[in-house]
Amino acid sequence: MYGRHGLIEEKEQQSLALHSPTSHSSDAFVASPHPPNAQAEMRSEMRSEIRAETRVGLKTNVQSSATHSIPTLRVLHTPSSQRRSTSLREGAALARMEAPEAEDQGVLHAEHAPQTERPLSIPRPAEPAKKPRKITVRTLREMKQRGEKLTMLTAYDATFARLLDEAGIEMLLVGDSLGMVVQGQENTLSVTLEEMIYHTRCVARGTKRAMVVGDLPFMSYQISPAQALESAGRLVKEGGAHAVKLEGGEEVVPQIAALVRAGIPVVGHLGLTPQSVHAMGGFVVQGRAPEQAQAIKRSAIALQEAGVCSIVLEGIPAALASEITASLSIPTIGIGAGVECDGQVLVIYDLLGMSPDFKPRFVKHYADLFTSISEAVQTYRDEVKQAEFPRSEHSFF
Repeated sequence: MYGRHGLIEEKEQQSLALHSPTSHSSDAFVASPHPPNAQAEMRSEMRSEIRAETRVGLKTNVQSSATHSIPTLRVLHTPSSQRRSTSLREGAALARMEAPEAEDQGVLHAEHAPQTERPLSIPRPAEPAKKPRKITVRTLREMKQRGEKLTMLTAYDATFARLLDEAGIEMLLVGDSLGMVVQGQENTLSVTLEEMIYHTRCVARGTKRAMVVGDLPFMSYQISPAQALESAGRLVKEGGAHAVKLEGGEEVVPQIAALVRAGIPVVGHLGLTPQSVHAMGGFVVQGRAPEQAQAIKRSAIALQEAGVCSIVLEGIPAALASEITASLSIPTIGIGAGVECDGQVLVIYDLLGMSPDFKPRFVKHYADLFTSISEAVQTYRDEVKQAEFPRSEHSFF
């Protein structure tokens, strides 16, 4: 074994031997005519220059390895005035000779250079969730123009409002149908304006995206445009409605015009109008007779000209609803009026099957909550009576 300096000296001697006049290397140089002392100085100078240039070459190769997986090799030359050159093999030999010393000094050599590494990718922070776009009168017109179907469902409290709103329903109707499905009345005629304001306020609290439409109840707008304006104003101001709905055709055009002038969006309602149930002889389909169909078509045009943002078509033949829909620039929303309307509306309790004994032709039960809720309640009753509820996990200690 050799010490550090002895090892370097031996390797340097081997390197110098490659440059002797007897060497068969293609890189050999002609022996200098200078005396031995001068030759020794020249060799010492040469070794210093080779070491210096080797360090420069290796530094360049290390930098190059940051972008290339295979290091670039360089041929190192001494100054041309001395006409000396060294081969890549000699430069690598000098680099290996100096490696122990360089490692002590923290110098990185080509053979120790790390492989190319990809830069660390810093994940971008998650973008904040965008707020849902509010449905407005303008949205309804744009959907009509695109041929995109509208969805409307009734809601009467904050819990259902939130469920329907988050499900993507565009319009929530706080209908005076609450008189039948919430209050248990035979029809909608007994619902008051104060009750409508209360339920509309509940729905508005549970809604972030959908348009909330509040029904003007029976005899809250029929008397005069002034009465309609006062009632609708309260429904918007106190109830938080975004729009109001009223029933009727050409006879309510003055009321609609007054509300529109006041900046209150209005939804019309034609065909089977529940507030006129006694006049129509019950909940029967309208518009089958030619004169009735013509009257409904005229009323639809009149309501559009008065400024309504949409019209509910209830309980009329599908062909008549299709004709009216094609003739209007505002969307139509059907209930028992066929698929050609621009949108559809159902009472939420009917959709969920919560009244199994009520299923008119135009209603589809998308669930059977009457059975599900009934079974859940019966199970609760049985567990309480048998002391199975509450258990320890439902109790505090």
